[in-house]
Amino acid sequence: MTQIWSNPDVQFVVWALVKIVVILFAMLGVVSYLIYAERKIAGHIQARTGPNRVGPLGLFQPIADVLKLFFKEEFMPAEANKVIFHIAPILAVVPALVTFSVVPFGPSPALVVTDVNVGLLLFLAMSSLGVYAITLGGWSSNNKYALLGGMRSSAQMISYELAMGLSTIGVLILAGSLSLSSIVAAQSHWWFVVFQPLAFIIFMLTAFAETNRAPFDLPEAEAELVAGFHTEYSSMKFGMFFLGEFMNVIAICAIAVTLFLGGWNGPGPPGLGMLWFVLKLSVLLFCFIWVRWTFPRLRYDQLMNLGWKVLLPAALLNIVLTAVAVYWGSHR
Repeated sequence: MTQIWSNPDVQFVVWALVKIVVILFAMLGVVSYLIYAERKIAGHIQARTGPNRVGPLGLFQPIADVLKLFFKEEFMPAEANKVIFHIAPILAVVPALVTFSVVPFGPSPALVVTDVNVGLLLFLAMSSLGVYAITLGGWSSNNKYALLGGMRSSAQMISYELAMGLSTIGVLILAGSLSLSSIVAAQSHWWFVVFQPLAFIIFMLTAFAETNRAPFDLPEAEAELVAGFHTEYSSMKFGMFFLGEFMNVIAICAIAVTLFLGGWNGPGPPGLGMLWFVLKLSVLLFCFIWVRWTFPRLRYDQLMNLGWKVLLPAALLNIVLTAVAVYWGSHR
């Protein structure tokens, strides 16, 4: 037994599992209070108070919401595809959790679950899987409104994933690596947002569309589709869709901090690295909430035009400009 535990491979796997469990429980708590923060910020934007009854300053409201979801009656349409109906909410959560396995939260190896050399590709792959939850949930419900929401989501994801993936290529050209830790290390002096402002704007706009957040929340447009893809869901299955949405928001903001805002880099000793990461992440999360409660929902034709006619050409232009600038800089 001692020989097994002394094996470096076994130690690596066990340590990675411990970090995964910590991240899982931490994310559940962070998501609960991110929802609380969104409701309070929305209240201030709309000149109302937000949660203020359950506990001091309404701080126990997330706990009450979770308990309510647990005890609500669960309903399933008679003609629904029962297997896929159950699987879809799980698919909404798992890809976001997997993304956190490659996010470097700080300079210490203990703050990274695993530093793979294709971390950025893993993030892009996991963000692509999120659409399956919405599309399958809408299709399996045997509800025309839910199906329309699922179809909208699939078209929206395809349109905006292209621009998102292309917006990261400028960063790859500058860093010369797909490892997220190496990308952060390459920003020790200058953050890439300084050299890639257009790519950063494109990435953030596509992030709103990828997470189905307003003004890109067409898959759940209540004025047209009742509630969209989750019309027939209730209880914790309903809650898991929104858990997945908020976890995706945190994951995509963490990737944006890593790619463009220097990750854990900041003034002061390296021990403050995780603090800088959390501060930058908090600013981006606030921007997500601010935008949601400020701008109206786009029409569907506006959504498609923005993705294909504006963001995609701009992302291609950014790649060309970055490549030319790097080539010119290395040959002058």
